[in-house]
Amino acid sequence: MQIEAVKTAYRRYARIYDAVFGPVLQPGRRALLERLELKPGERVLEVGVGTGLSLPLYPRSVRITGIDVSREMLEKARERVARRRLENVDALVEMDAEHMSFPDATFDKVVAMYVVSVVARPGKLIEELHRVCKPRGEIFIVNHFRSDNRFIGAVEKALAGFSSHLGFHPDFDLREVLPDYQAGDVSRVNLFQKVVRLRNGVSHKL
Repeated sequence: MQIEAVKTAYRRYARIYDAVFGPVLQPGRRALLERLELKPGERVLEVGVGTGLSLPLYPRSVRITGIDVSREMLEKARERVARRRLENVDALVEMDAEHMSFPDATFDKVVAMYVVSVVARPGKLIEELHRVCKPRGEIFIVNHFRSDNRFIGAVEKALAGFSSHLGFHPDFDLREVLPDYQAGDVSRVNLFQKVVRLRNGVSHKL
């Protein structure tokens, strides 16, 4: 996925994203927030914050920064922050997740919401998530990954040719970026979504 194709796709989605994708993807967001085990005062980075659907789910005792490549989606997120008076949201910034401008070891926890199958270089994204996360911090990824079911996998493969129009890779394989991940690091949300937990400073053989 090239970044301009992603921006174009999500420019189309911005107005309808909450209604169309919100109910489908919200279970993954909620599952991830439950696994974060956040402590008061922790700084969290959410990569791929989109329209900010997950922002009200965070405890008010933590500080949140969100980034996204879509200006239109971020405008919706800022409206949500203002409407819900989410004073724990420090910033919502237009930024490429593969080239983040944050210093090393800035955040206690880093969250990637449905973004690993969108970026052009998922491996580079994973490197950046580790870079901006504090030593011994944690990284959480929630995403749709290619199904092990033969029939569903075939459908996902067929849809892959339309990735530039969809705005994501429907046949994205977790093993492409984490070939030696541990089964204990992955929990299933439903048939199509999983949450991956990575401990910063621990080798995952990227």
